[in-house]
Amino acid sequence: MNKDRIYLYDSTLRDGAQARGIDFTVADKQAIARELDAFGIDYVEGGWPGANPTDDAFFAAQPKLRHAVVTAFGMTRRAGRSAENDPGLADVLGTNTKSVCLVGKCSATQVEKTLKITRAENLRMVAESIAHVVSQKREALFDAEHFFDGYKTNPEYALEVVQAAYDAGARWVVLCDTNGGSLPHEISQIVTEVTAYIPGTHLGIHCHNDTDNAVANSLAAVRAGVRQIQGTINGIGERCGNANLISLIPTLMLKLGFNTGVSEKNLARITQISRMIDDRLNRDGNPHAPYVGSAAFAHKGGLHVSAMAKDSSSYEHISPALVGNERVILVSDKAGKSNIVTRLNQMGIAIEADNPKLNELVKEIKDREKQGYAYDDADASFELLVRRRLGDVPDFFSVESFRVMDERRRNAKGALVTIAEATVKLSIQKRDGMVMEVAEGNGPVNALDAALRKALIPHYKKLQGMMLSDYKVRILTPQDATAALTRVMIESRDAKQVWTTIGVSHNVIDASFNALFDAITYMLLKG
Repeated sequence: MNKDRIYLYDSTLRDGAQARGIDFTVADKQAIARELDAFGIDYVEGGWPGANPTDDAFFAAQPKLRHAVVTAFGMTRRAGRSAENDPGLADVLGTNTKSVCLVGKCSATQVEKTLKITRAENLRMVAESIAHVVSQKREALFDAEHFFDGYKTNPEYALEVVQAAYDAGARWVVLCDTNGGSLPHEISQIVTEVTAYIPGTHLGIHCHNDTDNAVANSLAAVRAGVRQIQGTINGIGERCGNANLISLIPTLMLKLGFNTGVSEKNLARITQISRMIDDRLNRDGNPHAPYVGSAAFAHKGGLHVSAMAKDSSSYEHISPALVGNERVILVSDKAGKSNIVTRLNQMGIAIEADNPKLNELVKEIKDREKQGYAYDDADASFELLVRRRLGDVPDFFSVESFRVMDERRRNAKGALVTIAEATVKLSIQKRDGMVMEVAEGNGPVNALDAALRKALIPHYKKLQGMMLSDYKVRILTPQDATAALTRVMIESRDAKQVWTTIGVSHNVIDASFNALFDAITYMLLKG
């Protein structure tokens, strides 16, 4: 066995499903398992058979994987039953997975106070259950629940439990920091002591993140000898989450030089994997997540950008491409000409550093940010601002006026309803004269969007594929109460791209219109 090989065990489909607000469907589980398999994960824990209908349905229709081993999770036999006649073990073994992971307690206190059985009976439960799995020609894993807490109070008994599992044939004995309360120095010391009894090539680590140390604890365990890591994608899990495999994998490979089932080529897909899980869960990813966040390689200060032009390692610990991410040069009131030039070059706009228009552009950006604009996350509006100053944006259409009305009334059935109506008057590049359209919506922005589309789509068919995917309003001057300055960010998308635009005004409808106008213009420019 390669001593530098780390085996990756993903428990997203079980541990992740215990997180607040997360509910996987069977289709989600199947799709995620296939993605993890293609990525190079060694073990994919599918769930707990018998615990709920979704897990049962997943195991009944397991996806065919090429690399990863689907693992069924369960618990050791109950007290007073034999392993052969325990219903829970029967459910787990009935899945016909090649690998089975059983959890058992390692804390003497919990054995006596929670399970209310003797320590000797708990040892028999562990040993007999693992032996039964092995007798069925299945790979057995033992999750040593509360191992570190149990070791701190009674190391002799905690060692007896894991030794019993190992002697019974467990391929992996996984040491669990179940409540997430241990610190790296404790993990390192205890794992080192355990390796005197069980070789590290048969030890795993399973950490929860309640002190924000799950990744650090997992790395400490690896350095102390363990060769399997259990964790979840993006660290999702109950309470504060689990060890984050998205942070662990590149750290293991790029920083510590360990081999995993993930190839260097596939490592460049890790950003995609992280975002795919968030998309499946219909939630926003953490923009500041290490390695994969949209801001992980984002640079705002002009001094940083100037230094990076000479040496990118000055402010980046790895090349973003290694993990499938990209460098982002932010444009803000902290930006200098170097930021602007770099960002424009990324957009394909060639401009020299001594171009007189550049100083004007930097000044305008700083002035607009004083007014409340923020171009960090509004790349489309920034690009339009630059191209307009360079005379590079056609007048696809211009709005002469618009009006939006809200009416709150009772309908024919007596139900209270609110209806918004928008009227737009605009001129279109491809048509002589004015066009006026009226549309209703479930809100003023929806009505305004509908009226604009109604007028424009007959002339710009590509707008049929555009949709508004996110809308955010921020109050910039809360001291002004309802008269506050507002900033509106609109995220739009089509089949090929996603873009964000911005509008600022004391009138939220006006701010929304400005962001919507930019969104449509950008689509026509790029679509």
